[in-house]
Amino acid sequence: SKKKGLSFEEKRVRMMEIFFETKDVFQLKDIEKIAPKEKGITSMSVKEILQSLVDDGMVDTDRIGTSNYFWAFPSKALHARKRKLEELESQFAESSQKKEALQKSIEKSKIGREDTAERAALIEELAALRQKKEQLKAEIDKYRECDPDVVEEMRQTNKVAKEAANRWTDNIFSIKSWAKRKFGFEESRIDKSFGIPEDFDYID
Repeated sequence: SKKKGLSFEEKRVRMMEIFFETKDVFQLKDIEKIAPKEKGITSMSVKEILQSLVDDGMVDTDRIGTSNYFWAFPSKALHARKRKLEELESQFAESSQKKEALQKSIEKSKIGREDTAERAALIEELAALRQKKEQLKAEIDKYRECDPDVVEEMRQTNKVAKEAANRWTDNIFSIKSWAKRKFGFEESRIDKSFGIPEDFDYID
């Protein structure tokens, strides 16, 4: 039988695994090599998947010199999940309040009245809200189940993430030193050319 390909969402999940498992910073060409080999993501779709994660704020990106770098640490995923959870809980509360109001309206409409088009519409809307409520509840439960794991991984990887960031900082300082020796550039000129801020330094 023909092997079923990965869905778009499955590819996104697997690509996030690359960042979380390595706790490193990559260029696009690195991801294009790793993703097909280790995660089964076709090389043709790597750029599209990566851009979708950047657009959703799940992967960070920055340009250093002529190259773009990408990274994603569990701490950012935790904050994103917390925001999503708060949003879902707010929607859930709003739906619950609307459902309660509709139920009261339906009960009121029964008193001394025959079935009306308005009542039928209210019942239909109530059914839709009940379905929406269950969907929101299921999604909230899903995010709650994820949170403990993300928190634990964040604790374990904070040190590694800091070391990774400082390692790249060290690389940038090394390149600046080489450029000053090789071409006689002033440090301020290098910073301006490559968009390096004046207060650029290691993370304490």
